[in-house]
Amino acid sequence: MSLNQNQFRLLPSVDELLHTSQGMALARTFSHDLVVSALRLSVSQARDAIRAGSPCPSAESLLLAAELHLQQQFQPRLRPLINATGVIINTNLGRAPLSQDALQAVQRIAGGYSNLEYDIDLGVRGSRHTHVGALLRELTGAEAALVTNNNAAAVLLGLSALAAGHEVVISRGQLVEIGGGFRVPDVMRQSGCQLVEVGTTNRTRIADYAAALTDRTAVLLSVHPSNFLITGFTESTSIASLAELAHERGLLVMDDLGSGCLLNCEQYGLSHEPTPQESLAAGADLVCFSGDKLLGGPQAGIILGKAEVVARVARHPLMRAVRIDKMTLAALETTLRHYQLGEAETRIPIWRMISTPAEKVARRAADWAHQLTAQGLAVHTQPGQSTIGGGSLPGETLSTTLLALDAASCSLPLETISQRLRTRHTPIISRISRDTLYLDPRTVLEEQDVEVIAALQAVLA
Repeated sequence: MSLNQNQFRLLPSVDELLHTSQGMALARTFSHDLVVSALRLSVSQARDAIRAGSPCPSAESLLLAAELHLQQQFQPRLRPLINATGVIINTNLGRAPLSQDALQAVQRIAGGYSNLEYDIDLGVRGSRHTHVGALLRELTGAEAALVTNNNAAAVLLGLSALAAGHEVVISRGQLVEIGGGFRVPDVMRQSGCQLVEVGTTNRTRIADYAAALTDRTAVLLSVHPSNFLITGFTESTSIASLAELAHERGLLVMDDLGSGCLLNCEQYGLSHEPTPQESLAAGADLVCFSGDKLLGGPQAGIILGKAEVVARVARHPLMRAVRIDKMTLAALETTLRHYQLGEAETRIPIWRMISTPAEKVARRAADWAHQLTAQGLAVHTQPGQSTIGGGSLPGETLSTTLLALDAASCSLPLETISQRLRTRHTPIISRISRDTLYLDPRTVLEEQDVEVIAALQAVLA
């Protein structure tokens, strides 16, 4: 008998493994069928290894391999992670993290029944939009408010309700592409309206809009180019000018703000970001923006405007297809409460990150470096820049201090370190630039500092 044949004879059967104490424990945790499938895979891989010249693994090793396979199979695909990239509103990493209060609100509402569409006072059917409508009106000065599942849906719904079968006039410089390859012209076409481009990429005047108006025009659309900059020889038309022209002709103005910032960005050393309050005050009939960008809440599309116009949008059949769910409403209401109470920069994570002084970030980075160098690890700090991200405030940065690992000082390649950090139970996402790996404390929640330090110690040891 060959050595290989002898090793095959030592290999336990799936049934033998299943009836061990560890196998029965696995079956109680997962299920009989799933454990059988995992054990078959484990035994099959062992046969392949024996054919390649390896000895037969022990029963304990086979059971452990099956258990690891089951754990990997049932690990959630959508997982929390630590954002050390320095990009505050990171679209790939879920955009804005919710406040602890918003998380608790979601848990309360998701765990049972709620008055989502029930008027408790009258004892009759109600509207889900009343839960945040009054808050949005108070915060922005809008006459009415409506909420959808995201801003692209808000724009699609608004154009479908107000301009289907009619012309919508927009500047060529505002025909933007948003994340995922979606383009404003495509959204406009899906709404059933006819796109009319005016002006040029860098200059569009009010006269360009006026010259394009016909008896089929319904809406003048403005789209804030929130994810890119056009500089130099430029000219654009204000919402106030568009509103004056539109209202003279009995038309409507719709303003897609994209990010939807409710605070004054200049107080944090950033450039001005148009606010819904300003757009409404300038005469826009309908304003749309996202809930999960500069608002700092859940993914949602917020529609504000004049009561009659918002009512037309609310009556459109598409409204039901893009309506907001109860958990998002709970998170959005709580996020808006932070603004109402004047606590946005202390309770909403993205505004806490934006408003944190550079000196405080530097102290955290220095503490990280001190703990790691005390373990003999080659790290240092250096000045850097955090970005806002998420298609908001393009080109704007905040001073930060980075934890840096130079390729020349590391025993492992930087790509290997990055890969090991992001494949941990709680992934840590860093960035590599010019032979240095960086972690930015500004985008790491303070309660995550201990895990970042422990992960670096484990990976670099």
